[in-house]
Amino acid sequence: MRKGFIFMLFIFMLFMVKISLATNGDNLIGVTPISRGMGGIGVGMPVGPVDSVFRNPAWLSYYPNFHLSFGGILFMPHVKGKTNVTPTGPLNPPASETSDANIFIVPEIGLVNPINSKLFFGLGAYGVSGMGVDYRNKDPRLANMHTNLSFMRFIPAITYKINDNFSISGAIHIAYGSLDMGATMCSSPTNCWNAGGGASQDFGIGAQIGLAYNFKDLLFIGLTYQTPVKMIYKDVFDTNGDRNYEDLKLTQPQEIALGIGIKPNEKLKLGLDLRWINWEDAEGYEDFQWKDQWVIAIGGEYKPIPKLALRAGYNYAKTPIRGGAKNIVNSNNIPDFETPFSDFNIAWFNLLGFPAITEHHVTLGLGYQFTKNFGIDIAYKYAFNKKVKATDNMGRGFMVEGQNEQNAISIGLNWKF
Repeated sequence: MRKGFIFMLFIFMLFMVKISLATNGDNLIGVTPISRGMGGIGVGMPVGPVDSVFRNPAWLSYYPNFHLSFGGILFMPHVKGKTNVTPTGPLNPPASETSDANIFIVPEIGLVNPINSKLFFGLGAYGVSGMGVDYRNKDPRLANMHTNLSFMRFIPAITYKINDNFSISGAIHIAYGSLDMGATMCSSPTNCWNAGGGASQDFGIGAQIGLAYNFKDLLFIGLTYQTPVKMIYKDVFDTNGDRNYEDLKLTQPQEIALGIGIKPNEKLKLGLDLRWINWEDAEGYEDFQWKDQWVIAIGGEYKPIPKLALRAGYNYAKTPIRGGAKNIVNSNNIPDFETPFSDFNIAWFNLLGFPAITEHHVTLGLGYQFTKNFGIDIAYKYAFNKKVKATDNMGRGFMVEGQNEQNAISIGLNWKF
């Protein structure tokens, strides 16, 4: 009965998830409220059993009991777009509008089950990546832009505890993605195109390996590698106006992460993770000129009493989308598209359609263990407002600007047996 209920929840999430967000690029800083309350850490030390399935499965060996968690994130982005681009030249003052895509729910579920004292199994399903805007029925210079990228991972993981200090793990990432787009874009006097062949879905697969070192529950070190996940979204663009929509290859990038943590006593734990996200070599993101990110996550937890945990954290990564003066007449031949884009076309598309530009995040969280078997975790994240602006490099007066600020509240219901 328990296994059947869990399976049905996974299937429900797979087909119902629809998210729009942007934190470290288009990736969440963390999935469970435990990790999110501590800035997204979890590679270098165990912060929670279900979060470990996603962040570093090698830490599953730290949890000798069966754990089940179900929850989600209420994600509230505040996105603004600004541009003066028209087919006949810049029209000032620029249009400045707020996106109507401002409330989303991101679900999550996971379990951890020790097979024996050496072998551990974990299973998780999370909405982990996405972004989007909605400028329909706004100023026409924003081109009726509406986008939504949703990306979910279903992760079975296995961990082997070599000895009291070392554990190794492997995981399969079964991915589901959905891309929905719509716009009539004119980012120069002579370059207009249509997007919006409707929502497109695809499945992909990747893998993850993890290592964990635990020295007497005092010092923790973790390392993990996550492979790229290749996706193809069919019939989402019409760059030459012939109504034959083109596909888009969009690979979620590979990641390498290293972390360290300390637990000087039973009341306090502190951790730091460093993560590299390889946008520059990922299909699609590479074509749209995204830059690699180095993510720094710092977090801690303090327990004034055994049942109560207080958490705080900070997360930073430089935006992968850069502004500045852009070439308005050169041609970037994006492999999937029949019509080439200029650098300014690409900046226009990024900053209005996918403004994944937030950099600084602060987090707070708390957890309370009501009984031996049941507890609740809550977290709040604020991403500081960030603006990125691009102009043309020929003095014609074209400009485009994206602005992104975020609030998010997450909650998790946890059972332990």
